[in-house]
Amino acid sequence: MTRWTVVLLVVASTHAAPAAAQVDGSVGVGAGTVRYPGGTSFGSVILSPSVRYTSDPLVADLSGSIASLPGGDWAGLGLADLSAVTTPSRGGRQLGVEATFAGTTRTGGGPTAAVYAVGELRWSATTWGAALAAGPSTGLISGELPVTALHTRMRAWWRPGADATSPTVQLSVEPTHFPDGWFTDATAGATLERGRAVVSLWTVARLSSTYASSAAGSASLQVFMTPRVSLEVGGGNSLSDPYQDLPRAGFITFAVRLHKSLRPRPSAAIPRWAPLVAQPRGDSLVVQFRMPGARSVAIAGDWNAWQPARLRAVGDDVWEGALVLRRGLYHFNLQVDGSDWVVPNGVAAVPDGLGGMVAVLIVP
Repeated sequence: MTRWTVVLLVVASTHAAPAAAQVDGSVGVGAGTVRYPGGTSFGSVILSPSVRYTSDPLVADLSGSIASLPGGDWAGLGLADLSAVTTPSRGGRQLGVEATFAGTTRTGGGPTAAVYAVGELRWSATTWGAALAAGPSTGLISGELPVTALHTRMRAWWRPGADATSPTVQLSVEPTHFPDGWFTDATAGATLERGRAVVSLWTVARLSSTYASSAAGSASLQVFMTPRVSLEVGGGNSLSDPYQDLPRAGFITFAVRLHKSLRPRPSAAIPRWAPLVAQPRGDSLVVQFRMPGARSVAIAGDWNAWQPARLRAVGDDVWEGALVLRRGLYHFNLQVDGSDWVVPNGVAAVPDGLGGMVAVLIVP
């Protein structure tokens, strides 16, 4: 059995991430097939659990996959991605660090691993961001000497609107210096959410005078059948991985994913949303939200270290809270029924720098 099996597991571990600060988890069960230079094989059962923690400065993603293969063989993959950023300056600048760990194992073969670490300087605004990063990377293959490379990255992202239906576009260029030469991967991707569906498209080109230049692309579709159950299908091909000696391969996967947290209700597109303005009442400021069907609602924001504070029901599906804040601009989200984080309908939102959105509150 060759190392192409890991390609299948990487794809099976990919899923939509929650959009607000929280701890979330999911598990997918599915199947898939991979076509590689030596032939084609089928993964009859692929189990792919994942856990994601997000807070204002820190994001941690842990995921893995185990695949049952023909002949009683199996293959496993583990992924961990950690990133942290400083509070944005007035000019939107942030310093960040990111570390990624990946490891594989398979029947009849030794384990492999790859480690990436970069320091990053970011610039961000309401609808766009850009960053420059550099750091070392290492690949480890059982029975062989490790290889170390210099990994650099330039990336940008853009979201033309503040609502959840706006597409997110990402571009990156990553020159990497291996001991015997350079190669550069240029990637473009877009994610679009419409109702219950999330569509992702990616394409990548590798340019090198030392290694063979090539290109790859993939597409995935996630459809939520219920707020906690989604169907996922993906297909495409991948470039070779020189760190872990993974070959170029094509893939098709299908899975059912069970989510710990409810998916936020999709917001209707509104031409121009405005920030929420707190209304004075005595010595406090009052905010109100209409949340039909909610059993409990809490508010968390950058004024209270994103710790949920319960709102009280005042009738007709309206929830109310009193805040004590100085004049200024704040960011917040609502937690519904103890687990479901949402941006309230009709309130302007901005990217949180972590792949999600946060609502805007103004205290006049």
